Amino acid sequence: MSERPLVIVAPHPRTLDMIFTPEALAEFRERYELVETTTGAIDALPSEVLARARYLVGQPDISDTLLAAMTGLRAIVNVEGNFTDNMPYAACFERGIHVLITSSVFAEPVAEMGLGMALSLHRQIAQSDAAFKRGDEVWGLDGNGSAQLLSRSRIGIVGFGDLGRAVCRLLTGFRAKVRIYDPWLPNAVIAEHGAKGTSLDDILAKSDTVFVTASVTADNQHLFDARAFAAMKPGAAFVLLSRARIVDFDAMREAAASGRIKVATDVFPDEPPAADDPVRSAPNMLLSAHRAGALDVVFKRMGDMLLDDLELMDGGLPAVRCRRAERKTVRRMRSKPVSKS
Repeated sequence: MSERPLVIVAPHPRTLDMIFTPEALAEFRERYELVETTTGAIDALPSEVLARARYLVGQPDISDTLLAAMTGLRAIVNVEGNFTDNMPYAACFERGIHVLITSSVFAEPVAEMGLGMALSLHRQIAQSDAAFKRGDEVWGLDGNGSAQLLSRSRIGIVGFGDLGRAVCRLLTGFRAKVRIYDPWLPNAVIAEHGAKGTSLDDILAKSDTVFVTASVTADNQHLFDARAFAAMKPGAAFVLLSRARIVDFDAMREAAASGRIKVATDVFPDEPPAADDPVRSAPNMLLSAHRAGALDVVFKRMGDMLLDDLELMDGGLPAVRCRRAERKTVRRMRSKPVSKS
């Protein structure tokens, strides 16, 4: 029997080659005994393997029975960006099992995509390109009838975790007036990042651009409904970067089609949307196929983060690079596991 700590690896839809550089993967295999399996086959592993497992890497559904069989488990490392409602968190907390996610690796690339989307919406970059290629472009001032500047504008960010803070950092050079709505944070924390905490109603009424970067919780599903979109400033841009369930998608599409607001989204309720889904032809909407964070260099950072935190936990210390589930809040999370890489 190997003296190395045992790790059950089921990272679907990721793969080890996706989340590790060759050098980091070699180190992972050297430091640990890896049992590689699939998401649905963990229950069928031999009882001695389950009992010896120190860590589980992946996002599988975990039942009470399976968790009870993993008597040596110290941590579950979920290689995606959200806590999912697919495991007995209470039992994990009682046993001191850390549930971790690698969300911080996605913050910077998704924020960059969001900034690009906002600029495209306000300056009609995508529409102008399409018009030019059709041969019906509009030149100069005549082509900027509804254009707005991001610089010195009023910007609202809903949700101020890793992603919201990354968006805020990127906006620094635009000298914008940034307001934040996050009911899980005191205004003093927000002020430390050079922004102002405020209400959702204030953000809707005053913002030229609204970035939605909040996780989906039991409290905020369909937070953005027809009433919310009607409360936004005419001509404002709405950029959805986190999860689709935080909005009423039909209401969002209708608000864009009305011409009152402009919308960009990187996420959808069902991915991919059906070929005849009306969102595919919706006017005033900029669409991206859930690709904002899906860069090879980003996935490779997961492996580095994983190795760093496993080394800390091997030494009896808490993980610091991955985000840890909190007893008071994780039960309110409502994100679904990712199904595509």
